[in-house]
Amino acid sequence: MNAVAAYRSVNAASPNEQIMQHAPLVKRIAYHLSNKLPDSVQVDDLIQAGMLGLLEAIKHFDASQGASFDTYAGIRVRGAMLDEVRRNDWTPRSVHKKSRMVTDAIRLLENKTGNEAKDIDIAEHLGIDLEEYYHILQDSANCRLFNIDELTNTDDHCSNQSMSSQEQPLNDLTRDDFQQALALAIAQLPEREKLVISLYYDEELNLREIGEVLNISESRVSQINTQAVLRLRSRLTEWIHDH
Repeated sequence: MNAVAAYRSVNAASPNEQIMQHAPLVKRIAYHLSNKLPDSVQVDDLIQAGMLGLLEAIKHFDASQGASFDTYAGIRVRGAMLDEVRRNDWTPRSVHKKSRMVTDAIRLLENKTGNEAKDIDIAEHLGIDLEEYYHILQDSANCRLFNIDELTNTDDHCSNQSMSSQEQPLNDLTRDDFQQALALAIAQLPEREKLVISLYYDEELNLREIGEVLNISESRVSQINTQAVLRLRSRLTEWIHDH
């Protein structure tokens, strides 16, 4: 189906018909995303937010931009779900502050030594014991959306259709460059962190399944995953703040 035919197909049906037609897409994205989120996030809430994203996609879709409706809708739906999770983030400020302290500690230690900062090094730098350090990681993992999605631009889901033709290539280039930098940073993670990231994001195993593979507890997997994200954030600071 060419762009014109796709545009006519989407716009020929009534909004209700379009919603019914693409509701399975919303549910599929919601269940896929829920596997990567804390248990406190209800899939029904994701679906509700996703349906609003679908309505926005129906309203704003422009086939002349080159993307298929399913592709565009998928981006808008997923973005709406992530926005909903972020809006409902009731994490105490102290948790956010401590996670930033860990990120800063990792960056300072690795810049100073040229080696990966280990758990004990980070805890010592922060003036705390390992038990308290792991508690910080667990709080961060339990209380908010805490994964690689946080490192990316959360506005991507609404950018394609609103950008001018001059802005779009530059935005695509920046996003592609960031993805390359992220891929390189992941490849340079400590082996166990890299393995957890791979099993979680590539193989789409949940924390319990990863724990069974590695013969460690689910909470320890959660801590390793959180530390990996904080390490990535510390190594991609310039990208996150400057682009």
